[in-house]
Amino acid sequence: MTADDMKKAVALAALEYVPDDTPIGVGTGSTANHFIDALGASRIRVTGAVASSEATAARLKKVGIDVLDLNATGTLAVYVDGADEANHHLHLIKGGGGALTREKIVAAASQKFICIADESKEVKVLGEFPLPVEVLPMARSFVGREMVKLNGDPELRDGFQTDNGNLILDVHGLSIIDPVELESTINQIPGVVTCGLFARRPADVLLLGTPDGQVRTVTRQD
Repeated sequence: MTADDMKKAVALAALEYVPDDTPIGVGTGSTANHFIDALGASRIRVTGAVASSEATAARLKKVGIDVLDLNATGTLAVYVDGADEANHHLHLIKGGGGALTREKIVAAASQKFICIADESKEVKVLGEFPLPVEVLPMARSFVGREMVKLNGDPELRDGFQTDNGNLILDVHGLSIIDPVELESTINQIPGVVTCGLFARRPADVLLLGTPDGQVRTVTRQD
């Protein structure tokens, strides 16, 4: 079974967490795309979805799902999205697709966060995947120097601009022992919009696709 097959398996499994007759939140990336396609082909009657990126909004519309404004929906029942890394506490690194800020907003506005990924994304310690940090353009160099102070090696994502008109620094070389503390520390740096650590609001359920075609469920323990 390929990585793409595993993503399709967890996307289908995530449908079980989607209630009828309510708006939901949907993330960004290849695994989220499989979920959108599966939702569009299903008989689940969502009233629409809040998209975490312009790309997600376009895909939702393509499969016939109304795109909603979070300001109008209020709290969402569920948010479904992928991850670049996940630990056993269901702390995540996200933002490989550059949509981390909107993803974090929609996740925070949702009662339940279902994370879907292939098994390779599960790690003991976060940080092998470079940590994305969205920054205001004028603060790029300043924030980069602050990342060095935190023992990171920041690299500007060349030629990339977020949907919010900002830049991404991908911070290499971090071994993130305390994700909650580091998330707070980075987010307090002037010029940082947010970082790709989802630890203060982790996932509630992690669905992991395995090479044998199964889906393993990990539930966060409070």
